[in-house]
Amino acid sequence: MAGSTSEKEFDIVDQYNKLIKEDASISPPVAAVGSLVKLIEQQNATTMLEFMMIARSACDKLKAASNNSISLSAGCDVFLKQMSRLSHTQSVEECCNALIRAGTEFVQGAGKCRESVAEFGSPFVRDEQTILVHSYSRVIMELLSRAVKQNKRFRVYITESRPDQSGLRTAEELQRLGIPCEVILDAAIGYVMEKVDMILVGAEGVVESGGLINKIGTYQLAIIAKAAKKPLYALAESFKFVRLYPLSQYDLPTYRSDLLSFKEKPATKIDWQKELPKSNPMLDYTPPEFITLLFTDLGVLTPSGVSDELIKFYLD
Repeated sequence: MAGSTSEKEFDIVDQYNKLIKEDASISPPVAAVGSLVKLIEQQNATTMLEFMMIARSACDKLKAASNNSISLSAGCDVFLKQMSRLSHTQSVEECCNALIRAGTEFVQGAGKCRESVAEFGSPFVRDEQTILVHSYSRVIMELLSRAVKQNKRFRVYITESRPDQSGLRTAEELQRLGIPCEVILDAAIGYVMEKVDMILVGAEGVVESGGLINKIGTYQLAIIAKAAKKPLYALAESFKFVRLYPLSQYDLPTYRSDLLSFKEKPATKIDWQKELPKSNPMLDYTPPEFITLLFTDLGVLTPSGVSDELIKFYLD
């Protein structure tokens, strides 16, 4: 079919990787929508069914090619929902044009969503606070940058966040902003918790219950924070709200049975440093009862408010 040929010539995964490489500030869901817009611009489907099949196939390819499909899937789901809405009332050409406009506006407005999150969260950052952040989050950096511009004085502990040590990137950016900071071992979270006033975490996805899917270590951080009676705030753009309802760590789409499993004794000595990233999960699930509030571009929400927003979007 003509549409299928067009899709073959256009590599949706290459386009996605190109966007991620070219713009360090772009998040996976935004890159996914941007890639789908590019696909729609080049496809030549003649029927609505063919058009929808091309888009769904592209989304499946993106998800399959990603080691972390949670955040990316959120962008794909937003795009497919918009396509479904438009397909009921318009021709193929009209639907394509409307999707391109909507997708382009979404990509261009993603930065404003991050700014809105920072705006809603900034009143919670106060002078002389000590803040603990986990790993690296673009939206948290936006919030702390805004707080600096408001002449607020505070200190930040950052978890090293193994195995990729993404906390070091956070430390480098905080240093450039002139914010006093210290990187701590992931195992030292309990040690510093007594000195901490609040905890900020980002999210790969916010699920229907209001719980979080985020970088590994978020769950144990949340458990310690609750035990120490310290507030934990999650920051996420609303396009990271995902239609998932995990009940445990093993309900995540990224779960693999070989993770942290006991294997037969190998004939040769194991290099544990190299083995760690392969045998450990990169994400975990934090239930809603461990989250104080969520700062989003829709406002400051309780975890239960996420479900209401998802219902509004998908049943509208």
